[in-house]
Amino acid sequence: MRKLPIGIQTFTDIRKDNYFYVDKTQEAYELITHYRYVFLSRPRRFGKSLFVDTLKCIFEAKKELFEGLYIYDKWNWKETYPVVHISLSGDFRNSGNIESRINKILRSNRERLKIDNIQSDSYVNYFEELIENIYEKYQKKIVILVDEYDKPILDNIEDLERANQIRETLKSLYTVIKDMDQYIHFAFFTGVTKFVKAGIFIGLNMLYDITLDENYGNICGYIQKDVEGLLLEYNANVDLAEVKEWYNGYYWLKERVYNPFDILNFVAKGFKFKNYWFLSGTPTFLIKLLGGNNFFLPRLSNIQIKDDLLDSYNIENLDLIVLLFQAGYLTIKEEKITNLGISYKLCFPNKEVRSSFNIFILDELKKDKEATANSERLSEAIESGNLEAIRDAFVAIFSSIPYNNYVNNKIYEYEGYYSTVIYLYLQAMGYEIIGEDVTNLGRIDLTFFHKNAIYLFEFKVEKGKDALEQLKAKNYHEKYMNDERPIYLVGINFDKEVKNISGFQYERVNK
Repeated sequence: MRKLPIGIQTFTDIRKDNYFYVDKTQEAYELITHYRYVFLSRPRRFGKSLFVDTLKCIFEAKKELFEGLYIYDKWNWKETYPVVHISLSGDFRNSGNIESRINKILRSNRERLKIDNIQSDSYVNYFEELIENIYEKYQKKIVILVDEYDKPILDNIEDLERANQIRETLKSLYTVIKDMDQYIHFAFFTGVTKFVKAGIFIGLNMLYDITLDENYGNICGYIQKDVEGLLLEYNANVDLAEVKEWYNGYYWLKERVYNPFDILNFVAKGFKFKNYWFLSGTPTFLIKLLGGNNFFLPRLSNIQIKDDLLDSYNIENLDLIVLLFQAGYLTIKEEKITNLGISYKLCFPNKEVRSSFNIFILDELKKDKEATANSERLSEAIESGNLEAIRDAFVAIFSSIPYNNYVNNKIYEYEGYYSTVIYLYLQAMGYEIIGEDVTNLGRIDLTFFHKNAIYLFEFKVEKGKDALEQLKAKNYHEKYMNDERPIYLVGINFDKEVKNISGFQYERVNK
């Protein structure tokens, strides 16, 4: 039984110390034989650093580590390359002078490669001299591997001025690679976000982005057979369908994959279903952005976006949908190719992320101390099919939201606020929901699918507006008439003075 490589990002340790390893050397071989400058974006804890270290070991010709792997009998192990490894995976919050951190990383590479002392003080000139001296000493073109290229920016994204300063610093560093092209054999960049259009890779127009290249869709993560093999090795008595529901679902156009961090911790913790990846470090800035922009969260259940928009990431104007996708909170559900180009439908990847994300947002934005009790009450009402009990549960939910949440803002005057709260509860409990569900006659505020029924919700805050009548007048239910389940129209009116439900009407559709 092999050991579990939780937190192990060194390929040598994994191969020498009998850790579980999923062979990614076919993807590595294809990359290094077909391209010179490559970029990969993947969420945190997905195995990017291990893949970078695997590349390093290949170029350093550590043949003994690759026995039994795809690349073993295909690579020319007689040829080695000097490797400059730049890892920016540390904590850069309040870290002072980033230039000094970069210089320290460059000095470490100089010492490892046994290059004579370099006199330049500037990190840009130091990097240039380092490349030239490495080439002169080894008489070989250089491999440059940059891991987590964007981490310093992400760590300071709440401070726009500092984030921009760091971006300019990194841009100057990476521009050296372009200017020293004649000395470089291969360069590989990894990160979470894609600042290409923001100018951080200015001049590196030869950079090939494999993020959504289906040939490299499985370059990070475990596919189904990998997970089943690991569970079999550990004699796991688990429901594979439940494991899949909890942790599978990330998709970069090849196969749906698991986050390795989730699966390894699931095995290590005795096969207990918990939110391992999500709880390992949800960025607080993301929560602040969602709250600060009054983002209509039900939209997350029904997103369609053009492919070119997923390539963008602008520090000055953060696109929350793009950020959520690149950070791993959303993934591709479906690719659509039309005469107008390529677009993607996005969704939460799995139960872990869907449930945890909504609970986390609920806790952070609403500070609802009774969230667990309210969830249980609502769940019981839904499972019983008792709409009066569902109404009472909704009333309890809004009654439990602290008054302080309404101070200095007017969010309670908009339907979007109330539908967002209901959406968060239903999503956190794992139910299937569509926000702003499109029909040929308009949009249903919220469509809720239960195994025993379909509920169409309409929300109104304005006085004199009948939510149920609008549902009936628009005939929204026609979209689901072919479904065997009963359909209920539920109109909910809210009073912005008491900040709670003032009217709750429902009607079953006759089929």
